[in-house]
Amino acid sequence: MLGVILLLVLGIGGWWLWREAEHRVFFSALTAVKEKPVPDLKRYEVLEAELSDWRANLVKEYKKALSPEQKAKVENDARLILEMILPEMMRCWRGTGYDFNGVAERPGEGKIACGYYVSTLIRDAGFKVNRYKLAQQPSANILRTFTDAENCQLKVGENYATYADWLEAKEPAIYLMGLDTHVGFVVVEKNGDMKFLHSSGIDKAGVVEETRDQAFAIKWSNWRMLGHFTADPHVIRKWLAGENVRVVE
Repeated sequence: MLGVILLLVLGIGGWWLWREAEHRVFFSALTAVKEKPVPDLKRYEVLEAELSDWRANLVKEYKKALSPEQKAKVENDARLILEMILPEMMRCWRGTGYDFNGVAERPGEGKIACGYYVSTLIRDAGFKVNRYKLAQQPSANILRTFTDAENCQLKVGENYATYADWLEAKEPAIYLMGLDTHVGFVVVEKNGDMKFLHSSGIDKAGVVEETRDQAFAIKWSNWRMLGHFTADPHVIRKWLAGENVRVVE
């Protein structure tokens, strides 16, 4: 009996030490996040204008394209431009505070909730969408507003290391990430690394850019849905067409 009790105590103690170690890693990462740059509104406005100019030029080229091959080339150019500029626009928001009801229009000008961070960036990238209506949807509806079911990949209860390996093996692109009660952007880079950009409610950290090891919101979520964004040709065509995007409810 004494041996059983000893094993039980050691088991509980081992679990407690593991949780304490994980919390130390988390708060260490959170401290590092807080040291990141302050919001950069001026750069944001420059990037927004540059992206608008690029889109206008690409729209002209798209209208002149006659063959499927010519249209595909313009779509690929549009994707490259979005993948070059949009992540930099996301980073301009870093340091903007979080509030559950935050609806800030610009980096650093007030606080912003996770859904509004996503919807505002999408709107400012040139998509015609009602950012208020989009931001107020569950994460699954936000993803399905832009991409169909076959390009939304849902995994439930998967070990985080396994999930992160799968995520980093995805095609380099910008993705939408829907979680239990959260939403943000995942950028899979050409070197295979992934970055999670979102407005974090954990300790009200606000807008952060996190590596695989820092992305505790993804790690602690049981429900994870990944939606193609720049990797989905339909999304690129919506951007080029300038059509009104119907929010899925």
